[in-house]
Amino acid sequence: MKKTFSKFQALIPAALAAAALWTLASPAAAQQGVSKDEILVGTIQDLSGPLAGYGKQARNGLQLRVDEINEQGGIHGRKIKLLVEDSGYDPKKAVLAAQKLVNQDKIFIMAGHIGTAQNNAAMPVQFEKKIVNFMPLTAAREMYEPLNPLKFAMLSAYYDQMRIAVPRMVKEKNAKKVCAIYQDDEFGLEVLRGAEAGMKTINMELVEKTSFKRGATDFSSQVARMKGAGCDMVVLGTIIRETIGTIAESRKTSFNPVFLGSVAAYTDLIHKLGGKAMDGMYATMTVQNPYLDEASQPLRFWANKYKTKFNEDPTVFSAYGYVIMDLFIRAAQKAGPGLNTDSFVKSMDTMTVPPDIFGTPEQKFTPTKHLGSDASRLSQLQDGKWKVVSDYFK
Repeated sequence: MKKTFSKFQALIPAALAAAALWTLASPAAAQQGVSKDEILVGTIQDLSGPLAGYGKQARNGLQLRVDEINEQGGIHGRKIKLLVEDSGYDPKKAVLAAQKLVNQDKIFIMAGHIGTAQNNAAMPVQFEKKIVNFMPLTAAREMYEPLNPLKFAMLSAYYDQMRIAVPRMVKEKNAKKVCAIYQDDEFGLEVLRGAEAGMKTINMELVEKTSFKRGATDFSSQVARMKGAGCDMVVLGTIIRETIGTIAESRKTSFNPVFLGSVAAYTDLIHKLGGKAMDGMYATMTVQNPYLDEASQPLRFWANKYKTKFNEDPTVFSAYGYVIMDLFIRAAQKAGPGLNTDSFVKSMDTMTVPPDIFGTPEQKFTPTKHLGSDASRLSQLQDGKWKVVSDYFK
């Protein structure tokens, strides 16, 4: 009897494994977020916090591309439904938003989630249910490192942008004393680390480093420190109001170094809110801000189409949202009618996307490379508009 029971015990693991395989293959094991006629795409944006200007535009860009594909019949007969949650740029709220989208709404994928700390906080919630984190709106290295089948990013990292751009600008401007002001969190630190790494390549160091807390509004002490150090170039680990506050305070005190920000500060809101004082600032970037009077006819047509739909001018974050959703559509179409997480990842792992109307560089993904491109370029604010002033570098 014992021998017979023992044989029975030995068969249990194999039987369970077979049952699991049958379950996965059976119709009952349907892919979350994918039904016969619909694909649920989730996004978490800042709609009420300090980056609300970014979040609302990104949401609109995503929605514009969704509306276009749905009008064309969808993806293999399935329409896309975009579900949007607000994080207020708060990591704790981002976790709650992710829990709702993943566990209640049952989304298929998370696309274009904004913020470094917010993504880092939300990804564990997603990964527990095998939900891909797709093209987040942050250029932090954690968005594609370490390599993970569920992580895909398109923006060159803050670290790499600064590592390459800072020494280039130092040489071009013949800067002798370089400072950095940065937000005291993972975003700001990545900009700082990249600047320090770049300075090392030309045997220089930052002569002054000063930080501020997220949400700060007064930058007089930080500017005074950098002015006191005699800095002729300042690296900005800042986003919207911190960029404006730092430069405005500097101009007020006749401190006029070369200002270089990251892609996080590449937004039309800088000159719209900061005015003439912002002219001359540089920023790293990839996707071009889509002005309504842009010389490129395809880009001008797109910008006017956006304004007609949303009754406001598009921004670079509108373009980001549009590009992200377009990438998702391409991969989902390539994955075929049997769309699930595995087929989507397999599709992305062999995906190459050519440059687009916004000047996005070629995006290429492989099983060992989940960052589409590590290239970036420079723009400068001239007479209240961003002008591209360099080719791509990496």
